[in-house]
Amino acid sequence: MAYARSHMIIWFGSAALITALAFAPIFVSDYWLSYLINMLCYTALATAWRIFSGPTRYFSLAVAAFFGVGAYVIAVSYESMPLYASFALAGAVGVVLALIVGATTLRVSGIHFVIFTFGLTELIRELAIWWEINQTKTVGRYVLIDFSNVMIYLHLLGLTAIVFLVGYLVERSKVGTALQVIGEDETVADQCGINRSGIKIFAFVISAVLMTLVGAVMAPRWSYIAPNTVFNAMVSFQVVIMALLGGMHRLWGPVLGVIPMIILSEFLSTTFPRAYAILLGAVFLFVVYFLPHGIAGVMEPLWHRYKAWRTSPRSPTVNAGGAGQ
Repeated sequence: MAYARSHMIIWFGSAALITALAFAPIFVSDYWLSYLINMLCYTALATAWRIFSGPTRYFSLAVAAFFGVGAYVIAVSYESMPLYASFALAGAVGVVLALIVGATTLRVSGIHFVIFTFGLTELIRELAIWWEINQTKTVGRYVLIDFSNVMIYLHLLGLTAIVFLVGYLVERSKVGTALQVIGEDETVADQCGINRSGIKIFAFVISAVLMTLVGAVMAPRWSYIAPNTVFNAMVSFQVVIMALLGGMHRLWGPVLGVIPMIILSEFLSTTFPRAYAILLGAVFLFVVYFLPHGIAGVMEPLWHRYKAWRTSPRSPTVNAGGAGQ
């Protein structure tokens, strides 16, 4: 009963939060709307990344690759088809790319997988530059879509809600259990009869498609898209740091890392622009060594202690006035 009640509270609380955020553009300025767009973008990316990399512990640095592909598909196709058809096309391209990458890279693990996924972003960026120079004689494309910041915000809000819902359903399914076993010990997963390759590719595709759609929704925000802008490896590093800082062992963990990292990144990039990458690396090392379980790992024991204190039986207090009765 208590379990069902807590889940009802979570669902109603989530619905209330989404409803409140949907009305936010009415009350906030353009600056804060831009901040909210950035926050939702990274929340969706970090949570989508966590769907696969969290339980399996396969640290993918291909976030920028899928994000950039989504944005570039919109830039290439928006003039020849309706915008929502372009969104669908971006998702389809994300599926194909994720299947190819998953089938070829998920046979390796550890540092080899990290290096391969990082190289994927660089490879796609160089291919995009080569194509633009040789075919269009320029580097980049104009994206002139009548799609306001409010529309971008609302679409990102809906997409973020979908990311959480998909993550929740995956986590509660047999696929989620299999991913946990794979992350703990792949030999045990084999002995349990788990189809490791199929499960990993399935989860990788889901994660990648969601990140591709985030890039597609963000594309109208820029009037000009260049390969160096959307295929920026720094996006991958920021998403990974956000997820680690918030805590990967919980679906909602990455959210806790998004806001502090956005504030810190904005401060470092404006105050120390030349040393930004170095300082970001220092932040990454700090998180790995001093917050291995993220902010969620720090908060959960405190929350459990509070719950234990609230539910523990209190020693009866003696009424001094009735002591002799």
